[in-house]
Formats: sequence, structure tokens, C-alpha cells
Amino acid sequence: MLDRMAARLAARPEILDQRRTCVEHPAGSIKQWMHQGAFLMRRPGCVRGEFSLTALPTNIRRAISLVGAPGLIAAAKGVRHTPIAVAGDPQGVS
Repeated sequence: MLDRMAARLAARPEILDQRRTCVEHPAGSIKQWMHQGAFLMRRPGCVRGEFSLTALPTNIRRAISLVGAPGLIAAAKGVRHTPIAVAGDPQGVS
């Protein structure tokens, strides 16, 4: 498996640069917005938890900009605030 991955990378090295910019940019931006430097924890599970706590306010802010505060509160309560079409919903709008 590692040999196949190394062969694909050798054939197209620019893909790794593209992936780095796509993945690292949001994580770095979130940490910068929150004025957070290096992770305080060291183990992967702890770092994952620390970043989850860092990303939570960003995700909430994004949800508010998409559906508004009343829509987010309604979603948290499990109630639909406004009728919306949901892909795969047999009734279309509920």
C-alpha cells in the first residue's frame, strides 16, 4: 500500500502541495482567529479534542450565518424553524 502511494506521489508531486493548502488553510485560519498558538496537549487524541473545542465556535458562527440564530436554536431543539427541502426526503418539504 505504501509503495502504491509513493508511486502516485512520485508521478504527481503537485497533488501534495494542493492538499496541504486545502487542508492546512482552514485549520491555521481557525487557530489564528482564536489567537491560539501551538497545541497545549501532545497526544493525538488530546490534540484532536483540543482542536474540536477550538473549531466549535467557528462552526456555530458559520451555522448562524447560514440559517440565522432562530434557525440554529430551532435545530438544536429538534424543531424545524422554516420549511426547507431536504434531499432524499420523500415528502420534499416538511
